[in-house]
Amino acid sequence: MSDLSKNALIVEGGAMRSVFSSGLLDGFLEHNFNPFDFYIGVSAGAYNLTTYLAESQGKSLQVFLELSQDKNFISYSRFLRGGHLLDLDWLSKKGVLPPQTDLARTYQHNKPFIVCATDIETGQAVYLDTNPENLEASIKASIALPLVYREFPIANNRPMTDGGIADGIPVAEAIRRGARKIMVIRSRHISYKKNDTPGHRLTRWKLRKHTHLVKTMRERIKRFEDAIQLIRNPPIGIDIIEICPPDSFSVGRFCRNAEKLRTGYEYGLRQSTHCIQRWYS
Repeated sequence: MSDLSKNALIVEGGAMRSVFSSGLLDGFLEHNFNPFDFYIGVSAGAYNLTTYLAESQGKSLQVFLELSQDKNFISYSRFLRGGHLLDLDWLSKKGVLPPQTDLARTYQHNKPFIVCATDIETGQAVYLDTNPENLEASIKASIALPLVYREFPIANNRPMTDGGIADGIPVAEAIRRGARKIMVIRSRHISYKKNDTPGHRLTRWKLRKHTHLVKTMRERIKRFEDAIQLIRNPPIGIDIIEICPPDSFSVGRFCRNAEKLRTGYEYGLRQSTHCIQRWYS
């Protein structure tokens, strides 16, 4: 395979909704399926890639279930008092972000693992080429939703925030890096349309002093739609396989219902065989 003909795996974020990609990737591990030359993860999708690459089947589901029930991680009362809604610092202390014992195994394949974050000062997407030394900082930056986590993590010596703001589905970046066959694992059903909500408008107002970031946040819907159009109408010579959870998938971004999370995981696990068949067909 030449440098101009690569296979890529992209995993979208979505906080607790990413339990779907957790199940799908565990299904890939069951079938020893990993035909990819490089990987790009966004937010919680990047975390799921760490357990996939480390071949730690079942670990990501365990983490989702534990986090959903632990008040040290998700706390609305703390948030109302001015603290974090999602405490990413606690994740690091617990050894969840990333799984420290699996770092060497995460890079055992010697393939590029890229994590997407958003630069606070420029508002642009930053594609962090990770290694065992910077993986924790990279993932923390990518999953740090503005206001939900009230600080801006540092990666590459710059303040960063949620990668989904600037490039939630980095298909164009995968093509730029030479990918000609791409699998995209989504966290929303196929007919999902992104809307500008009161929560988004409040976040922009709160962050109004970060003018470039707010500008990017205003463009978020168009950036998302452009990515979807690229997925469904790729350039000649590019093959893109889009994998979405079913319409019945009901896990929300901050879901704390263990039964719903298990069901969402099972959706992904059951769909894995069909996804592998689509890849080879």
